Amino acid sequence: MAIADKIEALKSQFDKCVTWDAKYEKIIELGKKWPGLDDQFKTEDLKIKGCQSQVWLKAEMGPNKTILFSGDSDALLVRGLVALIVTVYSGETPQDILNTDVVFLKDMGFDTGLSPSRSNGLFSMVKQIKYYATAFQYLLSK
Repeated sequence: MAIADKIEALKSQFDKCVTWDAKYEKIIELGKKWPGLDDQFKTEDLKIKGCQSQVWLKAEMGPNKTILFSGDSDALLVRGLVALIVTVYSGETPQDILNTDVVFLKDMGFDTGLSPSRSNGLFSMVKQIKYYATAFQYLLSK
């Protein structure tokens, strides 16, 4: 599924949530279903800086020059945000990741509906994903 299609599917899920309480419930539901990371990957070098909760993000090269992301958090709500972000970006090429604007998060209200610390953490996750995409793009060009 193309990244734009994943974003539209996600927007569609959250459009059904008319209140922020409903959106929070949806995010928590995503967190409960998310497989997370094995404890062996919950290391300092995979920890995202700028998140109030502990968040780990792992990236590895996948098939067809794509990046496969996995992640986890020690907080259920944040784990749902990890699931949301990883679902969008995992399996995409570095170039597609870098070309995708984070405006979809603002369109869904995550810049204002979440607490400032949660919103900052969410955008820190995206920043880290873009950083990984830049690094993998460089490696692929060699």
